[in-house]
Amino acid sequence: MNRLAIFDCDGTLVDSGATIYAAVKETFEQHGLVAPPPRDCRRVIGLSLDEAMQSLVPAASRDEHALLTATYKAKFLQARLEGRVEEPLFDGIAELLDALEADGWLLAVATGKSDRGLGHCLDCHSLAARFVSLQTADRHPSKPHPSMALQAMADAGASPEMTVVIGDTSYDMGMARAAGATGIGAGWGYHDERELLAAGAIAVAMQPSDVVGLLPSGRDKLYG
Repeated sequence: MNRLAIFDCDGTLVDSGATIYAAVKETFEQHGLVAPPPRDCRRVIGLSLDEAMQSLVPAASRDEHALLTATYKAKFLQARLEGRVEEPLFDGIAELLDALEADGWLLAVATGKSDRGLGHCLDCHSLAARFVSLQTADRHPSKPHPSMALQAMADAGASPEMTVVIGDTSYDMGMARAAGATGIGAGWGYHDERELLAAGAIAVAMQPSDVVGLLPSGRDKLYG
């Protein structure tokens, strides 16, 4: 059975927090709303856009959430066209991907980004071809629903017992737990260690190079 490592994108592969916050701020200002502080915005990174807007503006209607989501998409696209999108790889991510592939792991992504957003991000870093499965919010319910992880496992021919989810938010760890996979927290991202462990992470890696030491070698099961 194949071993599969499913990565979150924002806050795990790339540091996109500043660009996301800028688009949220512009969106709220356009609609006459007070923008949430950066800390509140960072807490919803990883959710689908609709879920994020519901969390940031709980008193708004469904139609208002949809309008905020549409405006955010337009603002982010405008920023990309103007060259203002910054999504650098976190230090050590390229080396982590190399190490996992060298040890025989298959790689996948499960993210709250759209197909287009993830495609742009991975193409920028020439990473798309390294992943056997790319799952986004365009085709799945928001994390922590297990749908994205389950589809990635199906694509890779991997069982839950042979799958690890590496992500920086409690939503990623909740998705891993719901899918029966093992969750490892990315402590370099947007949720803190305590939250990740409370959400089901078996451990938290404080930097990408720490992940390898938390994984079994060879064909051993991840747990059980």
